[in-house]
Amino acid sequence: MKKMILSALIVACSAFGVSAVSTASLSTNVSAQAADGVKKGITTATTTDMQNKSIAGEGGLISILINFLLWAVGILSVVMIIFSGFRYITSAGDAAKTKSAQTALTYSIVGLIVAILAWVIVKMILRQFGIEVKTN
Repeated sequence: MKKMILSALIVACSAFGVSAVSTASLSTNVSAQAADGVKKGITTATTTDMQNKSIAGEGGLISILINFLLWAVGILSVVMIIFSGFRYITSAGDAAKTKSAQTALTYSIVGLIVAILAWVIVKMILRQFGIEVKTN
């Protein structure tokens, strides 16, 4: 088994090495022509609605995605807190049901805290790269 894994790694490294050498040996003229072709294709495919839009910044894809995920996590955690509270109230003193409801409540609160911390970390990293994301 070890010999098969080792031989597969050798073959993969050889293939990647050959492709890296062949890519490096391309002339810069071919690369420049390919880049011009890509830019021309992007320009051709861009509609008037897509012009002056950015993936980052206010109204960009990143901002829209972060706002959507923040709302989804917030709504889901509130629903789970309410649901686990309902389960706790209706447990009727059963220890197993009470413990299950407490566990669900704990996990939903911890999940909300983790989501907020993840948002803060992403915002800090984007700010370090100079991308300002405004959330509503």
